[in-house]
Amino acid sequence: MTFRDLGIDDDIVDALAAKGILAPFPIQEQTIPLALTGQDIIGQAKTGTGKTFGFGLPLIQRLGFNPEPGVKALIVVPTRELAVQVTEDMEVATGNRSTTVAAIYGGKAYEEQVDKIKAGAQIIVGTPGRLLDLAGQRLLSFANVEVMVLDEADRMLDLGFLPDVEKLFAQTPPQRHTMLFSATMPGAIVALARRFMTKPIHIRASDPDEGLTQANIKHIIYRAHNLDKDEVVARILQAEGRGKTVIFTRTKRSASKVTEELGDRGFPAVAVHGDMSQEARERSMAAFKAGKKEILIATDVAARGIDVDDVTHVINYTVPEDDKAYLHRVGRTGRAGRTGIAVTFVDWDDLHKWALIARALDLPVEPAETYSSSPHLYADLDIPTDAKGRLNTTPIPRAEKAAGKDPRPARSTESAIDKPAGAPRSRPRRRTRTQQRD
Repeated sequence: MTFRDLGIDDDIVDALAAKGILAPFPIQEQTIPLALTGQDIIGQAKTGTGKTFGFGLPLIQRLGFNPEPGVKALIVVPTRELAVQVTEDMEVATGNRSTTVAAIYGGKAYEEQVDKIKAGAQIIVGTPGRLLDLAGQRLLSFANVEVMVLDEADRMLDLGFLPDVEKLFAQTPPQRHTMLFSATMPGAIVALARRFMTKPIHIRASDPDEGLTQANIKHIIYRAHNLDKDEVVARILQAEGRGKTVIFTRTKRSASKVTEELGDRGFPAVAVHGDMSQEARERSMAAFKAGKKEILIATDVAARGIDVDDVTHVINYTVPEDDKAYLHRVGRTGRAGRTGIAVTFVDWDDLHKWALIARALDLPVEPAETYSSSPHLYADLDIPTDAKGRLNTTPIPRAEKAAGKDPRPARSTESAIDKPAGAPRSRPRRRTRTQQRD
């Protein structure tokens, strides 16, 4: 099966092929033929199954090769990062057409976004708050929208955006073509569909895909200790076959700390969290996607838009809040039929929380007590036995590098906790504020 077999125009097929996108995913095979007819669709599929092109290609084709300037299609997404990702995908597919796409979201200056609207962008991808803001200022009109897509509707519900979504629906023509996508179907989402859609067909692609994804992911659960976590992470990052890696933390402060610690150990890492400006977050995501930085440390909310197919490892530095959060985190790997590895650290205080998650997902309830020196750590993750907690390529301070010397004392690669439970251990070395950082 090819995109051409599904009825997609040759120029769009060629644009996808130029990026190495040749064969449709199952959700695309089910969605595209119906969407091309103008049928309202409820697509039940999680992130990473290819649903963007499932609704995006029919939308682009409907607008025509050279559409008139002005907003003709509206794609509503829950987060800034997802807005950027969907926009990039749509720009790939419109590569051979005059159709233009504009990303509209908060955290960024109005001027550039307004300029794209005034220039005649036909497809708008945006978050509810900024869309309503610009509409309220009469800088953006939805009066001529022909196609409206609501992506990750259940996430909209979780973030409290449904009232804003209803306002957006109310500003579009009632005869529009509507598509709604959601990983789950809570009652509020079903009610929304009944209110704003016309005889929608429900396409459910989540169950088979979730089963395949889970089978493609190796789940490893460790009871790790806070003083030893960074050492364990450093060794995991040296595993055979380890590619792009996402590390999830519970707090923004922890994300910054882990990023700084890994950088100090010689690992190329960037962070994405709420204390960063939108520009800084976009730079981090761009560096990660391009492979310039192969390690991304993120909080749950900031990571909603991570849509990178070649992530090999996910590390839960802290236990997720619940089983849904766990599935969202580990779903960053094992995508598009690839295999992946998910490692979760469980603190003593989180054993009860983990037990609830594990029982819901049929995962090991009792995590293995693990240290950076534990033989099973190396065996489980295919880590070279000589791996240490610091790479040999630790950068030299710029001023000293220019002078051709490195004044820093040799630093130990031994773990702060490198012994079995109950064994005596020395007090971990602490870094003071006055010590020089790279």
